[in-house]
Amino acid sequence: MGVTKGEQYFLDRIRQGDGQIWSDFVSRYQGRLLRFARAKLPQRADAEDVVQEAFVAFLRSIARYRGECDLETYLFALLRRKIIDSYRSTGARRVCLIQDACESDSEDAPSDLLDVVESPAQTASWYARADEQYDMQKTVLAEALSELIDGLKKSLRFRDLQVIEMLLYCQIPNKDVARTMGLDEKAVALIKHRALKQIRESIGHNPDAGAAASSSQPIDSSERFENLLTDLWEYHRFSCPKRNTIGAYMLGTLEPEWHKYVEFHLNVLGCRFCRANLDDLQSQSQETKQEAFQARIMESTVGFLHRPT
Repeated sequence: MGVTKGEQYFLDRIRQGDGQIWSDFVSRYQGRLLRFARAKLPQRADAEDVVQEAFVAFLRSIARYRGECDLETYLFALLRRKIIDSYRSTGARRVCLIQDACESDSEDAPSDLLDVVESPAQTASWYARADEQYDMQKTVLAEALSELIDGLKKSLRFRDLQVIEMLLYCQIPNKDVARTMGLDEKAVALIKHRALKQIRESIGHNPDAGAAASSSQPIDSSERFENLLTDLWEYHRFSCPKRNTIGAYMLGTLEPEWHKYVEFHLNVLGCRFCRANLDDLQSQSQETKQEAFQARIMESTVGFLHRPT
């Protein structure tokens, strides 16, 4: 979940005020951030503004950034906050396309992502002054959730991961998950039960769990427990394929099981973060092809240039 050695190098040099490294950093991330913003905002100028504000927010917060998540995740979180700030009074702000297709009449389900972010508990979760005990809750849950998802990936249990993604990452109702996956609702409920049980058991084995459980807002509350898992999943993007995995998917070089999973994540779940990465990679690929084509033209035509005598 933390920063890599390469990312730490960027951080150290940026903190030292290295302008060239900062320029390289912006160049590295601006494409994917802009594509994510363009998917959420109708006007390119608005998208460019929020991306610029996200980079400014990054510089302003860099002294407090402790490396809890990788830099891309942190930048996407800053960007999403800027988008929410800009459109607080407008419609839904969803992280996955499937959330637009699976509307629920349940009063228990949040009407949109903005409602979740603006609720007191979630605001305290990420953007306000969370106390030490609440931070401990997040740490304990994040470790347990990460362990669950890593285990599903390593064992290639992608069906279960897809179900849990829809239930917890996107908060899609059981009936819609069952319809999307071609499963019985009881099967969906069983997969969810097993996943939550594993998370709770992992928490029980964590030495910090006792302190977390003593918080004035206990994580044992079922609704609160699942809302926290959704917040954590969205923030850390545990199940999102890495950028090089998306690149391999684009090239068709992934193993069949992984290819099907990434296909689901991008096109069925419709994770906007990963679709932004895919769009950016496709754009870069197209630019590379055009550059190669231009080089081929130059190579084949340069001999025909008329040189002054």
